[in-house]
Amino acid sequence: MNQTNNGAEERLQAEIDDLKRQLAQRKARSGGPSVGTLLVFLLLIGGLALAGYFLGYLPRMRREQVLAAESRSGIESLPVVNVELVGRSAAQSNLVLPGNIQAVAEAPVMARATGYVKKRYVDIGDRVKQGQVLADIEAPELGQQIRQAKAAIDQANQTVQQAEAALVQGRANANLARVTRDRYEALFTQNVISRQERDTHQAQYEVAEANVQALEKAIGAAKSNATAVEANLARLKELLGYQTVRAPFAGVITVRNIDAGALVNEGNTLLFRIAQTDRLRTYLNVPQAEADSVRVGQRAKLSVPDLKGRTLTGTVARTANALDPATRTLLVEVQIDNAGGALMPGMYTQVDLSVPRKNPPLMIPADALVVRADGPQVAVVNPDGKVHYARVQLGRDLGAHLEALSGVEEGDRLAVNPGDVVREGATVKAVEDRKK
Repeated sequence: MNQTNNGAEERLQAEIDDLKRQLAQRKARSGGPSVGTLLVFLLLIGGLALAGYFLGYLPRMRREQVLAAESRSGIESLPVVNVELVGRSAAQSNLVLPGNIQAVAEAPVMARATGYVKKRYVDIGDRVKQGQVLADIEAPELGQQIRQAKAAIDQANQTVQQAEAALVQGRANANLARVTRDRYEALFTQNVISRQERDTHQAQYEVAEANVQALEKAIGAAKSNATAVEANLARLKELLGYQTVRAPFAGVITVRNIDAGALVNEGNTLLFRIAQTDRLRTYLNVPQAEADSVRVGQRAKLSVPDLKGRTLTGTVARTANALDPATRTLLVEVQIDNAGGALMPGMYTQVDLSVPRKNPPLMIPADALVVRADGPQVAVVNPDGKVHYARVQLGRDLGAHLEALSGVEEGDRLAVNPGDVVREGATVKAVEDRKK
Protein backbone atom coordinates (compact mmCIF):
# COMPACT_ATOMS: atom_id res chain seq x y z
CA MET A 1 0.00 0.00 0.00
CA ASN A 2 2.86 2.34 0.78
CA GLN A 3 4.44 1.68 -2.68
CA THR A 4 1.10 2.40 -4.47
CA ASN A 5 0.71 5.76 -2.72
CA ASN A 6 4.28 6.70 -3.55
CA GLY A 7 3.70 5.83 -7.26
CA ALA A 8 0.54 7.99 -7.37
CA GLU A 9 2.39 10.93 -5.90
CA GLU A 10 5.17 10.56 -8.48
CA ARG A 11 2.68 10.44 -11.40
CA LEU A 12 0.88 13.55 -10.13
CA GLN A 13 4.15 15.39 -9.78
CA ALA A 14 5.15 14.35 -13.36
CA GLU A 15 1.80 15.61 -14.83
CA ILE A 16 2.19 18.93 -12.96
CA ASP A 17 5.71 19.32 -14.34
CA ASP A 18 4.44 18.48 -17.89
CA LEU A 19 1.66 21.07 -17.64
CA LYS A 20 4.18 23.68 -16.49
CA ARG A 21 6.35 22.98 -19.54
CA GLN A 22 3.38 23.19 -21.95
CA LEU A 23 2.27 26.45 -20.37
CA ALA A 24 5.78 27.85 -20.72
CA GLN A 25 5.92 26.82 -24.43
CA ARG A 26 2.51 28.45 -25.22
CA LYS A 27 3.53 31.60 -23.43
CA ALA A 28 6.70 31.70 -25.45
CA ARG A 29 4.77 31.30 -28.77
CA SER A 30 1.82 33.58 -28.13
CA GLY A 31 3.49 36.09 -25.91
CA GLY A 32 1.19 35.34 -22.83
CA PRO A 33 -1.55 32.87 -21.70
CA SER A 34 -5.25 33.67 -22.09
CA VAL A 35 -7.64 33.93 -19.16
CA GLY A 36 -9.34 30.67 -20.05
CA THR A 37 -6.06 28.87 -20.26
CA LEU A 38 -5.02 30.14 -16.84
CA LEU A 39 -8.35 29.13 -15.34
CA VAL A 40 -8.10 25.64 -16.79
CA PHE A 41 -4.53 25.39 -15.57
CA LEU A 42 -5.48 26.44 -12.03
CA LEU A 43 -8.39 23.99 -11.91
CA LEU A 44 -6.10 21.24 -13.07
CA ILE A 45 -3.49 22.12 -10.44
CA GLY A 46 -6.18 22.15 -7.69
CA GLY A 47 -7.50 18.77 -8.79
CA LEU A 48 -4.06 17.26 -8.76
CA ALA A 49 -3.38 18.68 -5.22
CA LEU A 50 -6.66 17.23 -3.89
CA ALA A 51 -5.85 13.87 -5.42
CA GLY A 52 -2.38 13.90 -3.81
CA TYR A 53 -3.88 14.81 -0.40
CA PHE A 54 -6.48 12.03 -0.41
CA LEU A 55 -4.30 9.42 -2.07
CA GLY A 56 -0.93 10.13 -0.31
CA TYR A 57 -1.05 12.21 2.87
CA LEU A 58 -4.24 10.85 4.47
CA PRO A 59 -3.23 7.14 4.16
CA ARG A 60 0.24 7.91 5.56
CA MET A 61 -1.22 9.83 8.51
CA ARG A 62 -3.65 6.99 9.31
CA ARG A 63 -0.81 4.46 9.15
CA GLU A 64 1.33 6.47 11.62
CA GLN A 65 -1.61 6.81 14.01
CA VAL A 66 -2.17 3.05 13.92
CA LEU A 67 1.54 2.39 14.70
CA ALA A 68 1.52 4.90 17.58
CA ALA A 69 -1.62 3.33 19.03
CA GLU A 70 -0.08 -0.13 18.80
CA SER A 71 3.09 1.12 20.54
CA ARG A 72 1.08 2.75 23.33
CA SER A 73 -0.99 -0.36 23.86
CA GLY A 74 2.19 -2.47 24.05
CA ILE A 75 3.73 -0.21 26.69
CA GLU A 76 0.54 0.00 28.70
CA SER A 77 0.29 -3.79 28.76
CA LEU A 78 3.75 -4.15 30.53
CA PRO A 79 3.71 -4.78 34.30
CA VAL A 80 4.27 -1.62 36.34
CA VAL A 81 7.10 -1.75 38.87
CA ASN A 82 8.01 0.88 41.45
CA VAL A 83 11.72 1.66 41.41
CA GLU A 84 14.06 3.67 43.59
CA LEU A 85 17.46 5.04 42.62
CA VAL A 86 20.66 3.88 44.30
CA GLY A 87 22.26 6.83 46.06
CA ARG A 88 25.07 7.52 48.48
CA SER A 89 24.71 8.02 52.18
CA ALA A 90 25.36 11.36 53.81
CA ALA A 91 28.91 12.69 53.73
CA GLN A 92 28.72 12.87 57.54
CA SER A 93 28.78 9.46 59.19
CA ASN A 94 25.96 8.93 61.68
CA LEU A 95 27.63 7.14 64.60
CA VAL A 96 25.65 7.49 67.85
CA LEU A 97 26.39 5.00 70.61
CA PRO A 98 25.09 4.57 74.17
CA GLY A 99 27.34 4.89 77.20
CA ASN A 100 27.39 5.18 80.99
CA ILE A 101 29.11 8.13 82.59
CA GLN A 102 31.80 7.27 85.13
CA ALA A 103 34.23 9.21 87.27
CA VAL A 104 37.77 9.55 85.94
CA ALA A 105 39.13 8.53 89.35
CA GLU A 106 37.23 6.58 92.00
CA ALA A 107 38.74 4.84 95.02
CA PRO A 108 37.61 3.16 98.26
CA VAL A 109 38.96 4.55 101.54
CA MET A 110 39.77 1.57 103.77
CA ALA A 111 40.66 1.49 107.46
CA ARG A 112 44.43 1.29 108.02
CA ALA A 113 44.19 1.07 111.82
CA THR A 114 42.07 -1.15 114.04
CA GLY A 115 39.90 0.66 116.57
CA TYR A 116 36.73 2.66 117.04
CA VAL A 117 35.57 5.65 114.98
CA LYS A 118 36.08 8.62 117.24
CA LYS A 119 34.53 11.22 114.95
CA ARG A 120 33.22 11.46 111.37
CA TYR A 121 33.53 14.77 109.53
CA VAL A 122 31.92 14.13 106.10
CA ASP A 123 28.88 12.39 104.65
CA ILE A 124 27.69 11.32 101.19
CA GLY A 125 27.52 14.12 98.66
CA ASP A 126 30.13 16.28 100.42
CA ARG A 127 32.89 17.71 98.25
CA VAL A 128 36.33 17.32 99.80
CA LYS A 129 39.83 18.50 98.97
CA GLN A 130 42.95 16.39 98.73
CA GLY A 131 44.31 15.64 102.21
CA GLN A 132 41.15 16.78 104.00
CA VAL A 133 40.38 14.91 107.26
CA LEU A 134 37.43 12.56 106.82
CA ALA A 135 37.36 10.77 110.20
CA ASP A 136 39.37 10.03 113.35
CA ILE A 137 39.93 6.49 114.68
CA GLU A 138 40.71 5.82 118.33
CA ALA A 139 42.98 2.83 119.08
CA PRO A 140 44.15 2.77 122.75
CA GLU A 141 46.04 -0.52 122.35
CA LEU A 142 48.15 1.07 119.64
CA GLY A 143 49.68 3.46 122.19
CA GLN A 144 50.53 0.55 124.46
CA GLN A 145 52.17 -1.26 121.56
CA ILE A 146 54.25 1.85 120.85
CA ARG A 147 55.43 2.05 124.48
CA GLN A 148 56.22 -1.66 124.41
CA ALA A 149 58.21 -1.19 121.22
CA LYS A 150 60.20 1.67 122.78
CA ALA A 151 61.04 -0.54 125.78
CA ALA A 152 62.10 -3.30 123.44
CA ILE A 153 64.39 -0.85 121.67
CA ASP A 154 66.05 0.12 124.97
CA GLN A 155 66.49 -3.55 125.82
CA ALA A 156 67.96 -4.31 122.42
CA ASN A 157 70.38 -1.39 122.74
CA GLN A 158 71.53 -2.65 126.14
CA THR A 159 72.05 -6.11 124.67
CA VAL A 160 74.24 -4.56 121.98
CA GLN A 161 76.26 -2.71 124.60
CA GLN A 162 76.73 -5.88 126.64
CA ALA A 163 77.85 -7.75 123.54
CA GLU A 164 80.34 -5.01 122.71
CA ALA A 165 81.74 -5.13 126.29
CA ALA A 166 82.05 -8.92 126.09
CA LEU A 167 83.89 -8.51 122.81
CA VAL A 168 86.39 -6.15 124.38
CA GLN A 169 86.99 -8.64 127.18
CA GLY A 170 87.25 -11.51 124.72
CA ARG A 171 89.84 -9.67 122.65
CA ALA A 172 91.86 -8.96 125.81
CA ASN A 173 91.77 -12.63 126.77
CA ALA A 174 92.77 -13.59 123.23
CA ASN A 175 95.71 -11.15 123.37
CA LEU A 176 96.85 -12.60 126.72
CA ALA A 177 96.54 -16.14 125.32
CA ARG A 178 98.65 -15.16 122.32
CA VAL A 179 101.42 -13.67 124.48
CA THR A 180 101.43 -16.73 126.74
CA ARG A 181 101.61 -19.05 123.74
CA ASP A 182 104.58 -17.14 122.32
CA ARG A 183 106.45 -17.40 125.63
CA TYR A 184 105.86 -21.12 125.96
CA GLU A 185 106.87 -21.55 122.33
CA ALA A 186 110.22 -19.95 123.12
CA LEU A 187 110.69 -22.14 126.21
CA PHE A 188 109.85 -25.21 124.18
CA THR A 189 112.45 -24.25 121.65
CA GLN A 190 115.03 -24.14 124.45
CA ASN A 191 113.83 -27.55 125.69
CA VAL A 192 112.76 -26.01 129.01
CA ILE A 193 109.15 -27.25 128.90
CA SER A 194 107.50 -30.25 127.45
CA ARG A 195 105.56 -30.39 124.18
CA GLN A 196 102.36 -31.00 126.15
CA GLU A 197 102.59 -27.63 127.90
CA ARG A 198 103.34 -25.86 124.62
CA ASP A 199 100.31 -27.48 122.93
CA THR A 200 98.04 -26.63 125.86
CA HIS A 201 98.78 -22.91 125.63
CA GLN A 202 98.43 -23.03 121.81
CA ALA A 203 94.95 -24.51 122.20
CA GLN A 204 93.99 -21.88 124.78
CA TYR A 205 94.95 -19.16 122.30
CA GLU A 206 92.85 -20.68 119.55
CA VAL A 207 89.86 -20.94 121.92
CA ALA A 208 90.24 -17.24 122.80
CA GLU A 209 90.31 -16.29 119.09
CA ALA A 210 87.17 -18.35 118.43
CA ASN A 211 85.46 -16.67 121.37
CA VAL A 212 86.27 -13.25 119.86
CA GLN A 213 84.67 -14.26 116.54
CA ALA A 214 81.57 -15.52 118.36
CA LEU A 215 81.29 -12.27 120.30
CA GLU A 216 81.56 -10.27 117.05
CA LYS A 217 78.69 -12.28 115.55
CA ALA A 218 76.69 -11.81 118.74
CA ILE A 219 77.10 -8.05 118.37
CA GLY A 220 75.80 -8.29 114.78
CA ALA A 221 72.78 -10.27 115.92
CA ALA A 222 72.07 -7.81 118.72
CA LYS A 223 72.27 -4.87 116.31
CA SER A 224 69.91 -6.64 113.84
CA ASN A 225 67.48 -7.26 116.66
CA ALA A 226 67.65 -3.58 117.63
CA THR A 227 67.01 -2.59 113.98
CA ALA A 228 63.96 -4.86 113.83
CA VAL A 229 62.55 -3.40 117.02
CA GLU A 230 63.10 0.13 115.68
CA ALA A 231 61.31 -0.81 112.43
CA ASN A 232 58.39 -2.15 114.44
CA LEU A 233 58.23 1.14 116.34
CA ALA A 234 58.24 3.08 113.06
CA ARG A 235 55.41 0.90 111.77
CA LEU A 236 53.37 1.52 114.89
CA LYS A 237 53.96 5.26 114.64
CA GLU A 238 52.82 5.16 111.01
CA LEU A 239 49.70 3.30 112.05
CA LEU A 240 49.20 6.00 114.64
CA GLY A 241 49.08 8.48 111.74
CA TYR A 242 46.47 6.31 110.03
CA GLN A 243 44.11 7.03 112.89
CA THR A 244 43.43 10.26 111.01
CA VAL A 245 41.66 9.31 107.75
CA ARG A 246 42.36 11.76 104.90
CA ALA A 247 41.04 12.14 101.33
CA PRO A 248 43.46 10.72 98.71
CA PHE A 249 42.32 13.30 96.11
CA ALA A 250 39.72 16.00 95.61
CA GLY A 251 36.26 14.70 94.83
CA VAL A 252 32.81 13.81 96.12
CA ILE A 253 31.95 11.28 98.84
CA THR A 254 29.70 8.73 97.16
CA VAL A 255 29.61 6.05 99.90
CA ARG A 256 29.78 6.32 103.71
CA ASN A 257 29.71 3.07 105.71
CA ILE A 258 30.70 4.15 109.21
CA ASP A 259 29.50 6.35 112.02
CA ALA A 260 30.90 7.42 115.39
CA GLY A 261 31.59 4.45 117.67
CA ALA A 262 31.78 1.87 114.88
CA LEU A 263 34.48 -0.79 115.17
CA VAL A 264 36.79 -0.91 112.17
CA ASN A 265 39.45 -3.45 111.26
CA GLU A 266 42.69 -2.69 109.49
CA GLY A 267 42.47 -3.47 105.77
CA ASN A 268 38.93 -4.93 105.94
CA THR A 269 36.49 -2.13 106.72
CA LEU A 270 35.35 0.21 103.91
CA LEU A 271 35.00 3.66 105.43
CA PHE A 272 34.19 5.85 102.41
CA ARG A 273 34.22 5.83 98.61
CA ILE A 274 35.35 8.98 96.89
CA ALA A 275 34.93 9.92 93.20
CA GLN A 276 36.61 12.68 91.22
CA THR A 277 33.76 14.36 89.32
CA ASP A 278 35.33 17.53 87.91
CA ARG A 279 36.15 15.40 84.86
CA LEU A 280 34.11 12.37 83.80
CA ARG A 281 34.47 9.62 81.24
CA THR A 282 32.30 7.14 79.37
CA TYR A 283 33.25 3.93 77.59
CA LEU A 284 31.86 3.07 74.15
CA ASN A 285 31.92 -0.10 72.05
CA VAL A 286 32.45 1.05 68.45
CA PRO A 287 31.53 -1.51 65.73
CA GLN A 288 34.27 -2.86 63.51
CA ALA A 289 32.91 -1.06 60.43
CA GLU A 290 33.44 2.33 62.11
CA ALA A 291 36.54 1.54 64.18
CA ASP A 292 38.97 3.08 61.68
CA SER A 293 37.15 6.44 61.78
CA VAL A 294 37.72 7.01 65.54
CA ARG A 295 40.89 8.88 66.49
CA VAL A 296 42.39 10.06 69.80
CA GLY A 297 41.61 13.75 70.24
CA GLN A 298 38.44 13.54 68.16
CA ARG A 299 35.50 15.65 69.32
CA ALA A 300 32.37 13.93 70.62
CA LYS A 301 28.93 15.28 71.51
CA LEU A 302 27.13 13.91 74.56
CA SER A 303 23.42 14.25 75.13
CA VAL A 304 21.63 13.23 78.34
CA PRO A 305 17.82 12.93 78.29
CA ASP A 306 17.57 14.45 81.76
CA LEU A 307 19.26 17.67 80.59
CA LYS A 308 16.36 18.53 78.22
CA GLY A 309 18.24 18.52 74.94
CA ARG A 310 21.44 20.10 76.22
CA THR A 311 24.51 18.89 74.34
CA LEU A 312 27.97 18.71 75.92
CA THR A 313 31.31 18.37 74.15
CA GLY A 314 33.89 15.72 75.03
CA THR A 315 37.11 14.32 73.61
CA VAL A 316 38.25 10.81 72.71
CA ALA A 317 40.98 10.24 75.31
CA ARG A 318 42.16 6.77 74.29
CA THR A 319 41.19 3.60 72.43
CA ALA A 320 42.03 -0.04 73.03
CA ASN A 321 43.72 -0.28 69.58
CA ALA A 322 42.34 -3.82 69.37
CA LEU A 323 38.92 -5.34 68.75
CA ASP A 324 37.17 -7.50 71.30
CA PRO A 325 37.07 -10.94 69.64
CA ALA A 326 33.73 -11.72 71.30
CA THR A 327 31.84 -8.63 70.07
CA ARG A 328 34.11 -7.34 67.24
CA THR A 329 34.00 -3.87 68.77
CA LEU A 330 36.62 -1.29 69.72
CA LEU A 331 36.65 0.02 73.29
CA VAL A 332 36.82 3.83 73.27
CA GLU A 333 37.07 6.21 76.24
CA VAL A 334 35.55 9.68 75.93
CA GLN A 335 36.33 12.26 78.59
CA ILE A 336 34.27 15.36 79.29
CA ASP A 337 34.85 18.41 81.47
CA ASN A 338 32.33 18.62 84.30
CA ALA A 339 33.53 21.71 86.14
CA GLY A 340 29.94 22.96 86.35
CA GLY A 341 28.74 19.71 87.92
CA ALA A 342 25.91 19.19 85.41
CA LEU A 343 26.72 15.49 85.03
CA MET A 344 26.89 12.77 87.63
CA PRO A 345 28.57 9.35 87.56
CA GLY A 346 26.16 6.61 86.57
CA MET A 347 24.14 8.72 84.10
CA TYR A 348 23.06 7.23 80.77
CA THR A 349 24.16 9.21 77.71
CA GLN A 350 24.17 9.11 73.92
CA VAL A 351 27.57 9.87 72.37
CA ASP A 352 27.72 11.22 68.81
CA LEU A 353 31.03 10.43 67.08
CA SER A 354 29.91 11.56 63.61
CA VAL A 355 32.84 12.38 61.32
CA PRO A 356 33.12 13.33 57.60
CA ARG A 357 33.43 10.40 55.19
CA LYS A 358 35.84 10.44 52.27
CA ASN A 359 33.87 7.78 50.37
CA PRO A 360 30.27 7.48 51.61
CA PRO A 361 28.80 4.00 50.96
CA LEU A 362 25.95 3.32 48.54
CA MET A 363 22.46 2.96 49.99
CA ILE A 364 19.70 0.65 48.73
CA PRO A 365 16.11 0.41 50.00
CA ALA A 366 15.52 -2.47 52.35
CA ASP A 367 12.32 -3.33 50.43
CA ALA A 368 14.40 -4.01 47.31
CA LEU A 369 16.45 -6.80 48.89
CA VAL A 370 15.70 -10.37 47.82
CA VAL A 371 17.39 -13.15 49.81
CA ARG A 372 17.97 -16.29 47.81
CA ALA A 373 19.98 -19.46 48.19
CA ASP A 374 22.98 -17.93 46.40
CA GLY A 375 22.96 -14.79 48.54
CA PRO A 376 21.24 -11.39 48.79
CA GLN A 377 20.20 -9.85 45.47
CA VAL A 378 18.39 -6.83 44.04
CA ALA A 379 16.39 -6.45 40.81
CA VAL A 380 18.04 -3.77 38.63
CA VAL A 381 15.75 -2.27 35.97
CA ASN A 382 17.83 -1.20 32.96
CA PRO A 383 16.93 1.88 30.87
CA ASP A 384 15.24 -0.38 28.28
CA GLY A 385 13.03 -1.91 30.98
CA LYS A 386 14.89 -5.21 31.17
CA VAL A 387 15.26 -6.75 34.63
CA HIS A 388 18.61 -8.10 35.86
CA TYR A 389 19.20 -9.59 39.30
CA ALA A 390 22.54 -8.53 40.79
CA ARG A 391 24.17 -10.02 43.88
CA VAL A 392 25.13 -7.43 46.49
CA GLN A 393 27.44 -7.36 49.47
CA LEU A 394 25.71 -5.69 52.39
CA GLY A 395 27.13 -3.41 55.06
CA ARG A 396 25.28 -1.84 57.96
CA ASP A 397 21.53 -2.21 58.41
CA LEU A 398 20.03 1.26 58.93
CA GLY A 399 16.40 0.16 59.01
CA ALA A 400 14.68 1.49 55.89
CA HIS A 401 17.96 1.42 53.93
CA LEU A 402 21.01 -0.85 53.76
CA GLU A 403 24.60 -0.16 52.89
CA ALA A 404 25.69 -1.86 49.67
CA LEU A 405 29.43 -2.49 49.50
CA SER A 406 29.40 -4.01 46.01
CA GLY A 407 27.06 -5.23 43.26
CA VAL A 408 25.31 -1.97 42.28
CA GLU A 409 26.29 1.45 40.99
CA GLU A 410 25.09 4.91 41.91
CA GLY A 411 21.99 5.81 39.90
CA ASP A 412 20.82 2.22 39.28
CA ARG A 413 17.05 1.74 39.41
CA LEU A 414 16.02 -1.01 41.83
CA ALA A 415 12.61 -2.65 41.88
CA VAL A 416 10.89 -2.12 45.22
CA ASN A 417 9.07 -5.18 46.59
CA PRO A 418 9.60 -7.22 43.38
CA GLY A 419 6.82 -9.71 42.73
CA ASP A 420 6.55 -12.79 40.54
CA VAL A 421 6.39 -10.73 37.34
CA VAL A 422 9.83 -9.26 38.04
CA ARG A 423 11.91 -12.10 36.66
CA GLU A 424 15.38 -12.22 35.19
CA GLY A 425 15.25 -10.77 31.66
CA ALA A 426 11.60 -9.66 31.91
CA THR A 427 10.51 -6.27 30.51
CA VAL A 428 8.66 -3.98 32.89
CA LYS A 429 7.44 -0.42 33.06
CA ALA A 430 9.48 1.42 35.73
CA VAL A 431 7.76 4.09 37.81
CA GLU A 432 10.01 6.08 40.14
CA ASP A 433 8.62 6.76 43.58
CA ARG A 434 9.05 10.53 44.07
CA LYS A 435 8.16 10.40 47.75
CA LYS A 436 11.33 8.60 48.77
